[in-house]
Amino acid sequence: MSFPPSQPSWQPGRGVPQPWQGQGGPSLLASHADRERAVDVLRAGFSEGRLDQGELDRRITRAYQARTVGELTLLVADLPQGPAPYPAVAPAVPATFLPRPVPPTNGKAVGSLICGVLTVMTAGLTGLPAVVLGHVARSEIRRRDEGGDGLALAGLVLGWLSVAGWALFLALLTVMAVAARS
Repeated sequence: MSFPPSQPSWQPGRGVPQPWQGQGGPSLLASHADRERAVDVLRAGFSEGRLDQGELDRRITRAYQARTVGELTLLVADLPQGPAPYPAVAPAVPATFLPRPVPPTNGKAVGSLICGVLTVMTAGLTGLPAVVLGHVARSEIRRRDEGGDGLALAGLVLGWLSVAGWALFLALLTVMAVAARS
């Protein structure tokens, strides 16, 4: 079934619509899904007031009789093929109103906290690494504007408590050793 080159019956006085270059070519055989998509476009055109009832019925009949994608294309060429596209670029939000990006967390601060927590399970052996990592991390955090200052501080506190505990323990041992010799 082909349409005459000018003024098809379903489009009086308008001329021949140009087919869109959709999937496949105009001579590709139409599938059931292609026909249903074309009918959906026709029904949307009717609901928007672009077609009257008689025109809709004629085009739907032709859509179900169409053998090729090209025939379906001609039936819907003068109708929108979907929702109108939105502009690709959204209006820019001034930087003043954007949230401040979260700075990366310093890895040495995390290490300091882990070593500080592990002082309980290692009898204080990880206290000194917690202190060293905590001081280095706080220095790097100030210099590089990184996050994790609270983690480094917690590691420092736990590390210094462990070091103080060991110092107190060694002082008591020394006092007891001196007292035992006297």
